[in-house]
Amino acid sequence: MRTYQIGVMEGDGIGPEIVGETVKVLKAVQQSVDGLEIEFKYYPVGLSSFQSNGATLPEETVEGLKECDAGLLGPLTTHIYDTGNPNMINPSGALRKGFDLYANIRPTKTYEGVKTKFSDVDLVVVRENTEGMYADRNMHFNTGEFMPDPDTVLSFRVVTRKGSERLARVGFELAQGRKKKVTIVHKMNVLRKGCGLFYDSSLKVGKKYSDTVIDDYHIDAFAMHLIQRPEDFDVVVTTNMFGDILSDQAAGLVGGLGLAPGLNLGDSFLIAQATHGSAPDIAGRNIANPVAEILSAKMMLEWLGYRNGHQSAVHAASLIERAVEEAFKQKMMTTDLGGDLSTTEFGDKLVHFIQDSVIYEN
Repeated sequence: MRTYQIGVMEGDGIGPEIVGETVKVLKAVQQSVDGLEIEFKYYPVGLSSFQSNGATLPEETVEGLKECDAGLLGPLTTHIYDTGNPNMINPSGALRKGFDLYANIRPTKTYEGVKTKFSDVDLVVVRENTEGMYADRNMHFNTGEFMPDPDTVLSFRVVTRKGSERLARVGFELAQGRKKKVTIVHKMNVLRKGCGLFYDSSLKVGKKYSDTVIDDYHIDAFAMHLIQRPEDFDVVVTTNMFGDILSDQAAGLVGGLGLAPGLNLGDSFLIAQATHGSAPDIAGRNIANPVAEILSAKMMLEWLGYRNGHQSAVHAASLIERAVEEAFKQKMMTTDLGGDLSTTEFGDKLVHFIQDSVIYEN
């Protein structure tokens, strides 16, 4: 028996709803898989935490997560945070930086039963997560944006050899279990120093994987090819902002952000977090799509299982994936995908499929 301590942070907007369904599904696989035990520890984060604790990311949350094996984070309404208030920081960026979660793994795939323009997309964006253009994590103190006068903003971008090489290593290792093809996306025809360093570092790592096909594209050209022929790509390795944009674009090819999971990965810790935002306009209406958060938790279990040599966790992850596939095949989905199920009803369907072992034996 292996016990995992999971730190649960519900987040803002629809966060409590979709995180609640995710925990429901995790409890279901725990009951269905021998040798797996999950203990959930809840920690405050986001706007509700600011109201009750005076900070969007209180110290008790950070310290509590240090005692956990992984975290589960709901979406955050960061666009309305007062960035001038030191107690109202973006918890997502702070956790990625603080726990050195340098790789953001964002898979995209088509599912039978979900109407899309493509039928065979299966790729994953491996995005650098702790530096780049994002000002909330690219400086040691304060942010990476400066105003020398009221009408001018200087935004700094950080690219390091260490950050680039370790990200590339994750991408190439991931490709070993897939189609062994890695695409490096950059803009080194213009950003010759920063993107040049990223490309050279990634290529250096790639040369150690002689059985892997490597190609590269400028970001603008790749954005076009991703729309024209997404089925040709496997693992995409790129910098922070480029990866953020491309993963959203890829999600649009397969049904939207409701199907876009994500995993923030470091060497000793990881946080599952869906790619989408907090959708405050539909919060509390029980219509949000929980799939992306649920599949993020699936990825969390998968990585915990592989890292710990724990087959029960890997098996539990596969049960979640197959339950989602079965639901979609039977046209059981939330309204954003053309179905009629509520958030909780969809979660209940997944629990049913997980408990019904027949579908996994065929």
